[in-house]
Amino acid sequence: MELESGRTELGAMGDSLQPQTPSRHEKSLGLLTTKFVTLLQEAKDGVLDLKAAADTLAVRQKRRIYDITNVLEGIGLIEKKSKNSIQWKGVGPGCNTREIADKLIDLKVELDDLDKREHELDQQRVWVQQSIKNVTDDSQNSPYPSLQSLYLV
Repeated sequence: MELESGRTELGAMGDSLQPQTPSRHEKSLGLLTTKFVTLLQEAKDGVLDLKAAADTLAVRQKRRIYDITNVLEGIGLIEKKSKNSIQWKGVGPGCNTREIADKLIDLKVELDDLDKREHELDQQRVWVQQSIKNVTDDSQNSPYPSLQSLYLV
């Protein structure tokens, strides 16, 4: 059946013939970032060509890729090798998160020990400063005789 506008009516089955537009989630920058990081981690030697990444990820706006790389570079996960290539500096996809968690616990314990040691050293410094003040303020330790002691002579 032809409509007034010149289009044909397809009915219920005809709806599936139209190209499906990607959902909002599929177009999100978060999902694109996840795919980009996965691609980057799987790249040979961790070096990725941005043009190839844009083609692989089917990104129409290269600006989105540059937004991702700018953020990742800002937080120290990647570094630019050249104009269109970057290198991954973060951990790989197969890293052992248990080892990282254990190392974090060890570092926190070490930090606590260092804080205690710092407090002890600060206290000792205060004691030494007070001792020096006591010695220098005591007139008995003066290298010169006081006026009062001269009158006594």
